[in-house]
Amino acid sequence: MHTSESIHDQSVEHDHSACVTEAIGTAEHLCVKRGVQLTPIRHQVLELIWESHKAVKAYELLDRIKPLQNAAKPATIYRALDFLIEQGLIHRVESLNAFVGCNCSGHQHEQLLLICKRCNEVEERPATEVMQALSLEFDQAGFIVHSKAIEIHGVCAKCVTLYGDEN
Repeated sequence: MHTSESIHDQSVEHDHSACVTEAIGTAEHLCVKRGVQLTPIRHQVLELIWESHKAVKAYELLDRIKPLQNAAKPATIYRALDFLIEQGLIHRVESLNAFVGCNCSGHQHEQLLLICKRCNEVEERPATEVMQALSLEFDQAGFIVHSKAIEIHGVCAKCVTLYGDEN
C-alpha cells in the first residue's frame, strides 16, 4: 500500500490498480490467518473502497455494487463495512461519514487522517510523536482510550502544487 509520502508524489493520472491488488492480497492473507471469511460481497466492497484514495460513503458503495450484486441492500453494505473495520482493513472517516482503505492493515494502530477539501483524498499518517503526546495527556487525566483517530481537513501538497494555496 502507499506510504504517506508516495500519495503526494503521484501524478493526477495515478493508477489505483496496484493499490487494489495489494489491499486485496493483504486482506485475503489476514482473513486466512485470523480464521475469518472474506466473502464475495466483502471482497467487492473492499475493492470499491480501494479504487481511489478518496473516502466513499456507504450509499455510494451500494449504488456501485448494485450492478454486481442486484440483491444488495443497505444492510448488506453496512455488514460488510463493519467486518472490514473490525478486521482493520478500512477506516471510518467520521467527519465525512465515509470509509477509506487502511494503509497498515497488518497491525493495530492509531491514525491521523489528512483529508483534502479540494480532491477529497485521505492520507493516513502514523504521527507517532503526536499520538505519544496524546497518550501522555490521557494518562495524566486518568482517561482510558478505546480508540484514537484524528481527522484534519485542509489542502494536500498535490493540490497546493496544482492549484496554489488558495482555499
